[in-house]
Amino acid sequence: MDQIIEFATSTTLISILSIAWVALVVLIIYSFVGAALSPVKQLSTHEATLLMNKEDAIVLDIRAANEFKAGHILGSQQLKADELKDGNFAKLEKSKDKPIIIVCAMGMTAKKTATQMLKAGFEKVTVLKGGISAWQSASLPVSK
Repeated sequence: MDQIIEFATSTTLISILSIAWVALVVLIIYSFVGAALSPVKQLSTHEATLLMNKEDAIVLDIRAANEFKAGHILGSQQLKADELKDGNFAKLEKSKDKPIIIVCAMGMTAKKTATQMLKAGFEKVTVLKGGISAWQSASLPVSK
């Protein structure tokens, strides 16, 4: 009887670990495939710098006002939360054909804003991979 209980316990544990492993592999594959198929492209800090310098890209910071004041990319504009929520990009209408780089704290929430902007007719919208954290980690200048 003890062997049956031990066998049942060990196979249950193995089943749970197997399911967890498969789920983890599926999530990793999904993240790579999703990024490759996404209409929103991510830029490294180097690529963003080149785009800013060579093509005069507009940098939009979508972080909260206090985070923006604590440090932001030189020349960036802040897009407030209520403008994001409403999809109000009126102040950028003249810049629909210019390259736009969306910046958030870690590079995750910027994708949603970039998708909204693409749907609103903006042509060249990208996201800074890793957000302002990546920018600061690369020792690039910030303005306060």
